[in-house]
Amino acid sequence: MDGQQLREALRDEMASVSSPPPLDTQTMLGSARRARNRRRTVRACVGSAAAVVAVGFFGTFAVPGAGGWSPAMIGAPSSEDDTASPWPTGPDGLPQQDRTARAGTRYDRGAELLDQLRAVVPAGYTVPESPEAPSHQAQYEQSIDEVDVWSYSSEVTLAKGEWTGRVMVEVHTAGNQLSTEPCKLARQFWGMQGDCEVVTVAAAQVGVVVNPGDDDRFDQWAAYRHPDGVVVFVAQATNHDSTLQSRPELPFSVPQLASLATNKRFHLQ
Repeated sequence: MDGQQLREALRDEMASVSSPPPLDTQTMLGSARRARNRRRTVRACVGSAAAVVAVGFFGTFAVPGAGGWSPAMIGAPSSEDDTASPWPTGPDGLPQQDRTARAGTRYDRGAELLDQLRAVVPAGYTVPESPEAPSHQAQYEQSIDEVDVWSYSSEVTLAKGEWTGRVMVEVHTAGNQLSTEPCKLARQFWGMQGDCEVVTVAAAQVGVVVNPGDDDRFDQWAAYRHPDGVVVFVAQATNHDSTLQSRPELPFSVPQLASLATNKRFHLQ
């Protein structure tokens, strides 16, 4: 097909097609407005749906609770656990910043425990002054059946001639869930194991670990649970010297250690 034939074919094709209707300006503007409104409506609905999904997502998975981030229902009232502080109230009437009491009644009881421990140091032993010892601490453990359980601990360094060692007392207040069986209770002290024997002090049954095995944090310790649930641990250790053929004598004998665990001076609430 040459150029002339192409032009004639195009004219024939255009002549066979019906002409479009005349342009109506008002009709075209109305159609454009309706199309624009439809687009706006669609965008608004999509945006609202995305917002609902986003709120639902964060409301379900990003609600802070006492134990971290936990699920919650949108619009549901907050439970007491969601807003309650995990720490007890300090002496200033505000929640503590952590488990340790640094002032107030609980702190004072920890200091009292240290005074009571110093009072039972055997004759012939001294308590050297050092930056690390003596020490004491009062620590909130947990709440069980709406009862706050606390632990108090105190430790002193002892010296006698060239010998040095330490003695520690740890008290858990009533409401704790420690064992009632003497030797099982003794093995709950810092999770340490060892050979245990039950020592009778008056009518009290005291678990005493006399040989800790491979654990050398303490050489011996006693454990006693008072009838009201207060638990007392008393532990003693010598600063081990690898050049010695045998273990140096400890400050307290096994019966004395057991007796200290039942001593009322360490019965703290």
